[in-house]
Amino acid sequence: MALRVLQIIPTLVRGGAEKQLTSLATGLPSDQFDVQVCVLTHSGPYEQDLIDQGIPVEHIHKRWKADPLAYYRLLRTIRRLRPDIVHTWIFAANCYGRQAAIQAGTRVVIAGERCVDPWKRGYELAIDRFLAKRTTRIVTNSSGVVDFYNSQGIEAGKFTVIPNGIAAIDRVGTREELLAELRLPGNCRLIVAVGRLWAQKRYKDLIWAADLLKCVRDDVHLLIVGDGPEVDRLTRFRDQVEIRDRVHFLGERNDVRKILSQADCFWLGSGYEGQSNAMMEAMALGIPVVASDIPGNRDLVIPEPIGTNASTDLIHTAPNVATGYLVPVGDRAALARYTQIILDQPDLARRLGEAGRARMRADFTVSKMIDRHIALYQQLTS
Repeated sequence: MALRVLQIIPTLVRGGAEKQLTSLATGLPSDQFDVQVCVLTHSGPYEQDLIDQGIPVEHIHKRWKADPLAYYRLLRTIRRLRPDIVHTWIFAANCYGRQAAIQAGTRVVIAGERCVDPWKRGYELAIDRFLAKRTTRIVTNSSGVVDFYNSQGIEAGKFTVIPNGIAAIDRVGTREELLAELRLPGNCRLIVAVGRLWAQKRYKDLIWAADLLKCVRDDVHLLIVGDGPEVDRLTRFRDQVEIRDRVHFLGERNDVRKILSQADCFWLGSGYEGQSNAMMEAMALGIPVVASDIPGNRDLVIPEPIGTNASTDLIHTAPNVATGYLVPVGDRAALARYTQIILDQPDLARRLGEAGRARMRADFTVSKMIDRHIALYQQLTS
């Protein structure tokens, strides 16, 4: 008989956790798993992907941070569905979902911690510690997340690390089509950053770095894809440093792969991460990366040694070849400097990009992510 698995998540917007849940829910074999998804707060684009694959989606309509009525609706839903496994994703679902699953008597309760979370206040970490003791297992995508929560008093042995999965993808569109759409000059070089516009991502550093590059070359344009609470502040900052002509906010897009496909370099300057899906997609497309030196990024980017002059066939002879550069958080000069190296050395850029694509295809596939979850689910219910 198929195992009944209930996945609980706050929303189904275009985010990293939401994408991984959708890939997992739609990829679990239907003869082994009866999967349903429960959305706490509001839906988003990924709901249609789930429905198209026959995955039922329940809505709880949580309206406030502390919403007792939503909690009891969720508790009734779990009791009605009687899942063998409840798997919750990120903080709100980890709180409401775990407690409701425990109260409902669910046999296996799994929490998903997807990011290093320095923003959490003392009472939120206390909730995490309290519920961790009653949780069967905590799944995360990065060893850095394990280290963070272990430092907050949660036993490292509670965690299972399952890296994010990214599908093998090919480039789409042409440089000419994209430049014409964005009304950019035909000889420009494109740097792309993708993600929610909020403090974690440190987009101000990226704008500063773009300004530094403007001082040494006249062909670089930074494309920022995404939306968020800091969009107005960042737009004002860009205009204040007089770089409107080189930094372009493209907003939320449904064609991110088309933009990434034409990038000469991908930037991620976050102060903390779990495991960036956007950076994984860039690497899967063969785009060299310059990223902040933080735990989540270290899992993905193998840094190019400074001053190296390795041959372009290194990828064929070594399993762990460089895929980009890692720079200290907030070091705008380093971000600009190593991007300049990539833009000036096409053979290096090609080698880094090919190595990144090979790394994604070898170690970070959707099928491996799903297989690891299957093994965990079977282990915990056997």
